[in-house]
Amino acid sequence: GLVLETGLSPENIVFSGVAKRDDEIDRAISAGPAGIYAVQAESVEEIARIAARARSLGKKARISVRINPGIAIDTHAHVATGHDEAKFGILRDDLPDAYRVIDTSPELVLMGLSSHIGSTQTSTGPYLDAARILFDVVKAREASRGPLAFVDTGGGFGIDYGQGCPVQPADFVRGLLVRQKEAGLSHLRLVVEPGRSLVGPFGVLVATAIQTKISASSGRRWLMIDAGMNDLIRPALYQARHRIEALREAPATRTASFRVVGPICESADDFGAYDLPSDPPPSAVVIRDAGAYGFTMASAYNGRALPAEIFVSHGRVASISRASPTASWIAGRLQL
Repeated sequence: GLVLETGLSPENIVFSGVAKRDDEIDRAISAGPAGIYAVQAESVEEIARIAARARSLGKKARISVRINPGIAIDTHAHVATGHDEAKFGILRDDLPDAYRVIDTSPELVLMGLSSHIGSTQTSTGPYLDAARILFDVVKAREASRGPLAFVDTGGGFGIDYGQGCPVQPADFVRGLLVRQKEAGLSHLRLVVEPGRSLVGPFGVLVATAIQTKISASSGRRWLMIDAGMNDLIRPALYQARHRIEALREAPATRTASFRVVGPICESADDFGAYDLPSDPPPSAVVIRDAGAYGFTMASAYNGRALPAEIFVSHGRVASISRASPTASWIAGRLQL
């Protein structure tokens, strides 16, 4: 629904997810003259549900089937989605059951096949291995039932959180195009889902520093900030590390390592250790690469208010979603 509200053509939308509600399916297959490009079904049971919704609306539903290629990748377990025990996709051994439902449901139009093996991928090897498996499945389906319209290899392209990222989205796509041609599938539209690689670097979480804590006996240093794990959950949930920098401070005479921590009463509310100005310590910090995760994953956990969203365009503050003294102060600092 959110994507449709942006004005994007339904012809350019695919809809994934393992627990789509009936009203979401209805909206997807009712959008525009023919519905969205494809509702990506992730189970045999969901295919039957989509057929039932289309039948009740008197419409055709364009679908694709997300296969689970059985590939584990080197990423955090919470964002690995292509292994055998994941809740995502249909195992290859279960595809005959999926095809049986599709082929006996006149309300369904199979547009393509897809896969997705997980997020934060920093090498192309596993991604291209999954694509090879997907291409083999596509070829087998086309050989038995005729041509499809597209193949979707998913996304999960990693970004540089400060430790470097040896590959770019273009590297994945170049490898895909070679393998797609080798598989004899160049007639199919190739769909990829770049996700975080588009929006991750274009958002920051700005927090004010409340105080420092320095242990005279151990020498440990903490910087307490007013943003917590409810505002950016990835470090607590995935042990992710985001770049943290002082917000437009004068050049520091000295720096020191601080553990940057939030106000929530849990030890997980810890963003990690960073070299920051120490004389004086920063009055505010920027946590970078939060564009895909900050406000969209934020919660009111621990009774905390949601952060304000400040949109910057061409070096100027364009809008503030929720006014507050802190938001106004930060907005003033962000004027470039």
